[in-house]
Amino acid sequence: MSKPPRMTDKQKLGLFGEELVVRMCSCPRCKRSKTLKRLGPNFKCADVICDFCGYLAQVKTTKKSSVERIPSEIAGAAWKPHNERMSAGIYFPLFLVLVNECDQRNYAIYYLSADLQNAGMFQPRNPLQKGAGREGWIGFRYKLNSIKTSFVQLATGPSTKASTSALANVVSPVSGRLPTRTPTSQPR
Repeated sequence: MSKPPRMTDKQKLGLFGEELVVRMCSCPRCKRSKTLKRLGPNFKCADVICDFCGYLAQVKTTKKSSVERIPSEIAGAAWKPHNERMSAGIYFPLFLVLVNECDQRNYAIYYLSADLQNAGMFQPRNPLQKGAGREGWIGFRYKLNSIKTSFVQLATGPSTKASTSALANVVSPVSGRLPTRTPTSQPR
């Protein structure tokens, strides 16, 4: 029997963010709770789906010193499939999960709808160099400066004084600890 591949710290952080979104956020389209589900690891351009209405969204998770400020840029994913969809006029909504770099229980979940996105906010990166695990692979970065005010905050960590029942099964794959806060609001 072979061992499952080990996850990198970035993959663990991404999984943590996806699990937070699934547990804490209602579907922005149909407004139902507990219907967002994680997609498989190689599903192109989307990380979660609503199992009621089929809504798809991307989830990006990053560590920052402050979870109250949207960063100027974040890493995206593979450029080619994303660019093909943009060329067809297809944009995916974005859940942005910011996790405090010193305390993973301090986090915030933000949302950016697809209709507020534009091609200028996506910048392809240089291809990976020879010797890299995926030589020639091209990713992209989200450039967020022009749309920072368009994000809606959906949930926060320690600043919310509520029960932890919504997080009963979300245990951090990085620290093994349970986050201790619940949602603040849902998108309209």
